[in-house]
Amino acid sequence: MLVAVVSDQGGKGGTLADLAEGRPRHVDDLAAAVAEREADRPRWIWSSTADFYPALLRAGVRVSRCHDLELTEALLSGHAGRWGEPRGVPAALARMRGLAVPADRPRPEAEPPGFAQGALFASVTADHVDVSDLIAVYEEQARRIGELGSPGRFRMLVAAESAGALIAAEMGYTGLPWRADIHDELLRELLGPPQPMGPPRRLAELTAEINAAFGTHGLHPDLPAEVVRAFHRAGIEIPNTRRWVLRQVDHPAVAPLLEFKELYRIWTAHGWAWCDAWVRDGRFRPEYVPGGVVSGRWATRGGGALQVPKVVRRAVVADPGRRFVVADAGQLEPRVLAAVSGDQRLARAAAAGDLYAALATDSFDGDRAKAKIALLGAMYGQTGGDAIPALAVLRRHYPTAFEYVEAAARTGEAGGLVRSWLGRTCPPASGAWRDAGLDPPDEVAPPPGRARGRFTRNFVIQATAAEWALVLLATLRTRLAGTEAELVLFVHDEVVVHCPAEQAASVVTAVHESAVTAGRLLFGETPVRFPLDVSVVGAYADAK
Repeated sequence: MLVAVVSDQGGKGGTLADLAEGRPRHVDDLAAAVAEREADRPRWIWSSTADFYPALLRAGVRVSRCHDLELTEALLSGHAGRWGEPRGVPAALARMRGLAVPADRPRPEAEPPGFAQGALFASVTADHVDVSDLIAVYEEQARRIGELGSPGRFRMLVAAESAGALIAAEMGYTGLPWRADIHDELLRELLGPPQPMGPPRRLAELTAEINAAFGTHGLHPDLPAEVVRAFHRAGIEIPNTRRWVLRQVDHPAVAPLLEFKELYRIWTAHGWAWCDAWVRDGRFRPEYVPGGVVSGRWATRGGGALQVPKVVRRAVVADPGRRFVVADAGQLEPRVLAAVSGDQRLARAAAAGDLYAALATDSFDGDRAKAKIALLGAMYGQTGGDAIPALAVLRRHYPTAFEYVEAAARTGEAGGLVRSWLGRTCPPASGAWRDAGLDPPDEVAPPPGRARGRFTRNFVIQATAAEWALVLLATLRTRLAGTEAELVLFVHDEVVVHCPAEQAASVVTAVHESAVTAGRLLFGETPVRFPLDVSVVGAYADAK
């Protein structure tokens, strides 16, 4: 059952239309009407989950399924080689009608801790569309999907992307349990007490140590250009102040510099000001952005939920009587390579608990480290050092898997498009990025030529791994429906569930079963296993 829904601008009412009946119905209380229809478990069709669903959540209404028109339009445009085109309903309508395509309206900045109160549907898109527009765009999208080479896979991608949008909104609304008192204690332990002005004591001490090591007095270690110049004056040339560069330098300023960089990032990104802004009522509530980077991985708009340092995770403590179930997919990308390439020998190795160990026994004389270097080198395009002989072994023993990533690299170098297993498309080198205003993503814009070949080589694996994780998440959400368990965090290959202690064992079972289901849905019958490392803990930092 498909039901399109659109809200009145800034009010409580709206319009619903069952696609089977085709008769729109205006209602004065849209949340109540959606709640009533949800008993039939329809797939809701709306412009944008990020715009529409938070208002329903504030009204106490959750839905089981949806079709997000904006996310689907972005996937379809990318598949057609038009990555980065406007994806809103007005833009989709204009393309259908051969009219000038309007730009998407800018998204407002997230307001810590998100989900600001106001009129019930105040956050809903200001685009002036009616329910018939939604239906028209949905039907056109269904037609375009049906014409693709693998429509079944792409439909799964669309369903997973839309389910992810529901989960992202729900996690932002629920929030991650966060103990502000513990956060304050660990900050004082690391940094010293906060100061009325300027950095905390430990940063000031490290600044003095760094200046003393260089024989200066006014150096600001938070400014990379000043640090590079200081090393130059000391007769040491460095290209930048990244950690791996500094660790290769023999100078007394290096140790305090490395400590300063780590603590400065904590102070600025997750310090007292961050806690005051983003933690309220014992919960951290960021705004997640599904598909925020080209691989399909998530980003966040403010709050930095995907980059919380391990030491700060000590403040993520389960509520009394509850536990966290933390599940992390091990060796996910190499297992994905085994599944998508169809390399039977690699697939047999991926049937084991430790893929690298199985690979070592099979082809690398028991050398696990060498097997790992070879597989990661193939996926990430490493061509020098210890990878050269290891890659030669991999090419000889697993030619099908090796050729899979090589073909993706060649296509990328030539400027062509490569796709994930379900059909997410890597943008061309000149493609515009839509991560503006988001927290820093894990990828950078793909450059042209050979460097882009290295990007596309990994894209076909990383994007498919993101799809597996998203299908796992959607499947787990369905399994947990009707229980007190809450999905509270999703970081790439890791999912965190907050549940009553007595339900932890059943949640662990649900997580493992969801991983098996995700593998079967994506890849069918395959010997490749997708094992999870699962911990049941009272504090997130204690997860293994």
